[in-house]
Amino acid sequence: MDMSHKCTSPRSSIASGGSNSDVSLADFSATIFSSLRRADQRRWAHTYLHGLLITPGKKSVRRLAANTSCDPSVAQALRQFVSLSPWDFDAVMNELTHWVESHGSPPVWNIGRAVLPKRGDRSVGVDRHFSLDTGRTVNCQLGMGAFLSVGAVQFPVDWSLYLSPSWVEDPGRRNDARIPDSEQYRPLWALALRLVDRLTARTPSPYRVVVADMSDEPDVRHLLGGLAKRRRDFVVAVPPHLPVLPVGNLAATPPPISARARLSAQNTETAVVTPPAGRQRVARFQTSLVHAPGLSQGHPLGPPYRLFSEVRGPSVTGPLWITSLAHQGLPEVASIAAAHSGTADAVASLERDFGLLDFEGRSFPGWHHHMALVSAAYAYRHLKASVAASRADERCGAAGQTP
Repeated sequence: MDMSHKCTSPRSSIASGGSNSDVSLADFSATIFSSLRRADQRRWAHTYLHGLLITPGKKSVRRLAANTSCDPSVAQALRQFVSLSPWDFDAVMNELTHWVESHGSPPVWNIGRAVLPKRGDRSVGVDRHFSLDTGRTVNCQLGMGAFLSVGAVQFPVDWSLYLSPSWVEDPGRRNDARIPDSEQYRPLWALALRLVDRLTARTPSPYRVVVADMSDEPDVRHLLGGLAKRRRDFVVAVPPHLPVLPVGNLAATPPPISARARLSAQNTETAVVTPPAGRQRVARFQTSLVHAPGLSQGHPLGPPYRLFSEVRGPSVTGPLWITSLAHQGLPEVASIAAAHSGTADAVASLERDFGLLDFEGRSFPGWHHHMALVSAAYAYRHLKASVAASRADERCGAAGQTP
């Protein structure tokens, strides 16, 4: 590509209150994408990242290119970089995980989901899914994400795309979408465990509480059992039908009852909820110590868990949560559960401000590449405040070789 037209642009430097201050976007990009083998790949990663940060509105590849370069061929180069160029999603997200953790020690790992509406049936993984946020079934891609909390903000540091049997069992679809042989059908609970395992491999600290809303997952017991087997503490929203037993002197063990039935029989108690963002508030809860039979190998009843749900009106209750932190008080575990709403806030911000929904490609690697770039842009903007250069000054900043 002809480099003679290249315009110069100032490198933005953003002050931060954390340990890494005055990190420019170029230096951030060089760190996060250091695993990319070729210099031109790293250059296009920086260009795409820059475009996500300065392009208003819809962030199609064409608009990203128009806002970062005067060269009309840049759009095709960016499209190739995201959809076709070979680079390792896991290595990039590993660097992003370490960078986010350098700004704080996240006490919890949040597992959340992103519903990405799509038209037609060609986008990789697209299917009919129920959305917890809207209460509707939509034609969409479904991504499961791992989020780290730094203060009141949650940062996505890993993603897995849900692939239904109709995708993994169709050789033609697999080939067209370039789905690796290693990718097989995994229900949502299995995707959540995979995210936990990948974070465990990346981070040195053995203690993190796993938080997830799996209130629509009929096989949530597999997730709870998997976390117990991994010795991971958890706070998980569960379906009302989860079978539980009250803690007590069970000389003759009664049959299990549903979690909803158990809580409905409890009196309410108040607790002060302290989310990372916002004011403390006093809320009413129904709570009970219970066993969840079958979650612990070798122990028919298993350890005690705390089951709880916020009472929001005469006949309205919030999600049902179960936690392994039975030794913690209700205010502590209720505050952890309340903080999980930050995951939905992060996904909404990724959609609104960082182009989460705007990827036009159809390949499995391309989807993950876009999610990595969007996550990196989100992390830089929220941990470094903003890009300190005007859109007009930097419009002609990028040009390079084809990926």
